[in-house]
Amino acid sequence: MASVVLSEAEKLYIVHGVQEDLRVDGRGCEDYRCAEVETDVVSNTSGSARVKLGETDILVGIKAEMGTPKLEKPDEGYLEFFVDCSSNSPELEGRGGEELGTDIANTLYRVFSCENSVDLKSLCINPKEHCWVLYVDVLLLECGGNIFDAISIAVKAALFNTRIPKVRVLEDEEGTKEIELSDDPYDCIRLNIDEVPCIVTLSKIGYRHVVDATLQEEACSLASLLISVTSKGAITSMKKVGKGSLDPESIFEMMETGQRVGKSLHIALQKILDEEENLGTSRPKVGFLG
Repeated sequence: MASVVLSEAEKLYIVHGVQEDLRVDGRGCEDYRCAEVETDVVSNTSGSARVKLGETDILVGIKAEMGTPKLEKPDEGYLEFFVDCSSNSPELEGRGGEELGTDIANTLYRVFSCENSVDLKSLCINPKEHCWVLYVDVLLLECGGNIFDAISIAVKAALFNTRIPKVRVLEDEEGTKEIELSDDPYDCIRLNIDEVPCIVTLSKIGYRHVVDATLQEEACSLASLLISVTSKGAITSMKKVGKGSLDPESIFEMMETGQRVGKSLHIALQKILDEEENLGTSRPKVGFLG
């Protein structure tokens, strides 16, 4: 992951500030940076979103294609994740970027393995034969800290924006099945994203923990806890990253903070998505692809 080199004096300044609930950019320990969220930014996708969280810039595109259901779940569709870390950071070029991309993709698979995160049964067209496969492509344009949270926000926004064409399965007298695709672009399926979790990363700095750490703050943290939280505050998965250790008391405190902050994050994101949806085609495109 991209990182910055800080002197001992700079690290001490950041750590002491966190102990006083005052971070370098003026935020409190539980405050996120201002986030820019825009959906429907890529025309040749089923759904897309771009999220800018501080200096971190993420683009997500979702493509719905027909496939064959998995043997163990013949009446469900499924999601496939691909992450490209084409950041400007030299550390994310070549093998470093590939390893980070694989780590992010594996984390997303784990987060979405929760049974109720997405209604996969609604993606089934014909059990055992045809289903919708959602290919989720994540592009890391710029790394400015806290990439897991930004990516999870972008994925949820892109899923909200996704429209899947309605299809009918027709069967002739000989039992041959054909799939008929609707010609009406507005005749489509929308996904229910109410249970889609967002990731909240809590970084331990000194004796306290912060959310939405910058690159400088990540350089002062030896251990972080990634918590996926639903809009109701339910924790669906956890993952510890970093070389340092976390004591049980810290983990419980971080879980409580993650639940509280996660619920607020979902409310704020849903408000933005609903406001953008209500603007319809009249909304101005403000993103870099606008």
